[in-house]
Amino acid sequence: MRESVRAVGQRFMVGFDGHVASPDVRHLIRDLGVGHVILFARNVAEPEQVAELVRELQSIAREARHDLPLLVAVDQEGGRVARLREPWTLWPPQRAIGRAGSEDLARRMGAALAFELKACGIRCDFAPVVDVDSNPKNPIIGDRSFGDDPQLVGRLGAALIQGLQDGGVAACAKHFPGHGDTDVDSHLALPVVEHSRARLDEVELPPFRKAIEAGVATIMTAHVLMPELDPDVPATLSPAIVDGLLRKQLGYEGVIVSDDLEMKAVAAHWKPADAAVRAVRAGCDILPVCASADAQVTAIEGVVRAVESEELRFSEMDASARRIRELKQRFLLPYADPDPREARRAAGGEERLVLAREIASGGGFTA
Repeated sequence: MRESVRAVGQRFMVGFDGHVASPDVRHLIRDLGVGHVILFARNVAEPEQVAELVRELQSIAREARHDLPLLVAVDQEGGRVARLREPWTLWPPQRAIGRAGSEDLARRMGAALAFELKACGIRCDFAPVVDVDSNPKNPIIGDRSFGDDPQLVGRLGAALIQGLQDGGVAACAKHFPGHGDTDVDSHLALPVVEHSRARLDEVELPPFRKAIEAGVATIMTAHVLMPELDPDVPATLSPAIVDGLLRKQLGYEGVIVSDDLEMKAVAAHWKPADAAVRAVRAGCDILPVCASADAQVTAIEGVVRAVESEELRFSEMDASARRIRELKQRFLLPYADPDPREARRAAGGEERLVLAREIASGGGFTA
C-alpha cells in the first residue's frame, strides 16, 4: 500500500450495512487504510453481536498491520438519537437534564453511557449536543439540546463530557459553531444562520468554550452557512471557521470531526472528492462518509490526489495524524477486544435504569 493512501485513509471514518463486516468495509480498512468506523442502528442487533462485530473489524485492521486500533464511534445521545436501544438503557433526551439543571445527573449519565459503550468496544460517542436551542422551528435539534440558555448548555455539556471521558470514551461537542438557530435540517439542505459575530459570541460559542475548557476529545463541525464568518461555504468546509475560529481564536487543540459529508447540505453542492479536500483544507482531522462505498472510495482517492499534487500540504496531514494518534492512544491503549459476555452484562442494568428514570422525572419526561 502506498504510504500516501495509508496516511489519507487514517483520516476517514466510514459506515456500512449489516451486522457483520461487509466486503466494502473490509476493503476500506484493509486496502485503503481507513482508521475509523461509525455504527448505526442498521449495524446493531444485540450486545454480543456488537462486541463480535467490533472484534471482527479490529481483526481486519490488525491483519492489515494498522499501527493503532480502529476508533469505533456511535451517536448515542439519548432520546430520538440513540443507535443502541433495548436491552441497552433507553435514555431520555438531553433536554430532560437541562430541565433538571443538574450537573451531577449529566456527569452520571455520561459515565453510564461510557460503561455500556466501552463494554461493546465503542470508544467514541458523538455526544453531547451543545447547540443552544434558540429557534422553536428547528427541525433537527430541539430536545437534543439541553436548552436555550448558553450558560446552562455549556455547564451541563461539560459535565456530560467529564462523565464520558472519565469512563474511557471520547466525547464530542457538536455542531460547531452552532446548529441551534436553524429552520432547515442539514441532512436535507444547507441551513443559513445570519447572526452577527457579537450574537455568536453571546449565544452559540459559549458552550463550545466550556467544552474546550473541559478537555473535550473531539468537536464536530456543522454543515451550516454563516455569512458573517464565511459567506461562501458551510462551516465544515471553511478555513476561516475551522482553522481560524476554532483552532486559532478559541485555541482548540483536539480532534476536529466533520459531520457526515454525504448529508445533502454538502453533497448537493460538492462531489465527494471535492468536499473531502475542502474539509481537509479547512482543518478537519476526521472525515465521516457514512453510507455509500462509492462515495467513500471517491473521497479517499480525491484527497490522495490532492496530497500527491501538493494541493494539500504534508505538514497539515502530519499535524492531523499526530492529533488522531494522541486521541487513539488516550482512549484505545492498552487495547483488548470486547468480551461479548461483558457486553451483555453491561447492557441495561437496574442502576442505569434507575438513573434514566431519575433524569426523565427530573426533566418532566415520561421514562
